[in-house]
Amino acid sequence: MRVMRSKRQIPAVAALAITLAAAPPQAAAQYPTKPVRLIVSSGAGGGLDFVARQVAIPLSEFLGQTVVVDNRAGASGSIAAELASQAAPDGYTLMFLSASLVVYGIVNKTRYDLQRDFAPVSQVAAAPYMLTVHPALPVKTVKDLIAYAKSAPSKLNYASTGNASLAHLATEFFAYSSGTQLVHIPYKGVGAALGDMLSGRVHMSFLSAGSVYSHVRSQKLKAIAIASATRAKMAPDLPTMVESGMPGFLVTQWHGMLAPRGTPRPVIERLHREIVKAVQRPEVASRLALDGTEGIASAPQEFAAHLRSEREQWAKVAKVANVRAD
Repeated sequence: MRVMRSKRQIPAVAALAITLAAAPPQAAAQYPTKPVRLIVSSGAGGGLDFVARQVAIPLSEFLGQTVVVDNRAGASGSIAAELASQAAPDGYTLMFLSASLVVYGIVNKTRYDLQRDFAPVSQVAAAPYMLTVHPALPVKTVKDLIAYAKSAPSKLNYASTGNASLAHLATEFFAYSSGTQLVHIPYKGVGAALGDMLSGRVHMSFLSAGSVYSHVRSQKLKAIAIASATRAKMAPDLPTMVESGMPGFLVTQWHGMLAPRGTPRPVIERLHREIVKAVQRPEVASRLALDGTEGIASAPQEFAAHLRSEREQWAKVAKVANVRAD
C-alpha cells in the first residue's frame, strides 16, 4: 500500500538520510577489502553446510577475499540468525540459511525477524523432499500409503528432524491433505531420524532427497514420491506428489543467503552476481547434483518474494495442524 504525503511532511533530516542512502558510500564501492564471514545456521557436515562450502570456495575467488564459514548450530538456525542480525550491515558478515529457519520462526518466539532484520541476497540452491518408507511397509504408491494409514488410524508413525521442523510440517501437510492420522516422532537431526528409519522402528518420513536417496539406491528405504514440481534427475522414474494425486504438494529444502538489514545495495548486488557465477561453475553444479541439490541463484527481489511465500504456506500448515513450540 502506498501512502501519499506532502513534501512539507518530510523533515529535512529524513530527506538527507534518503539522499545519503541512495548514494553508495566509498566503502561499498571498494567492497570487499577484508575477509567475509559466512555464518551457517547448521553444524558442520549437514546439507546446508555442504552447499555453503561449495559456494564459499568460488565466492572467495571472485571476491578476492577469503570467505570464512562459521557454523552456528542450534534451534533450527535461530542461534545463527540472532548473531547475524546484530552484525554491522557492511557486507562482511552474511548468513547462510535453509527453509528450516523460516519454519522455526513461525511457531517460536525469536529476538530477530527475518523480514525486518535482514536483506535478501539470493536463494542459492534447492533440494526437493522425498517421501520414503521402510521396505517392510506393504505400500508402493502414495495411494497405497494413504489407504494403509486410513486402515489403521494413528498406527503409522513418521520421523522428523525436530518439532516445528520442515520435515515435521511437511508430513503434517501430507496428513491433513490426505485425511490420515500419523504419529510424530521428532529427532535431533537427520542422522538420528534415518537411524530409526533404517532399523524399521519408524515407518516413514519426508526428508531432503539428498539425505535419503543413497539408502533408496541400496534398497534400505523405499521411495514413494518426490515433492518437486517436476521429476528429479536423480530418480526420473519416481512420480511427483502432484502426479500421485496430491495437487499443490511441493516441499523444498532450499538454501539462501541473507545480509543484515541496511547493507548497501551495491554490496548486495555484487554478492548476487558472484553467487550466480559460483553455482554456474560446472564442478559446483555437479557436486550439488550428487547431493540432490540444484543451483538457483535467484535475484534479491525474487528471494524476498520466495521468503514471503514460504512463510505464508507453512504458517497455514502450522495453524491447521496445531503445531506449537516445545
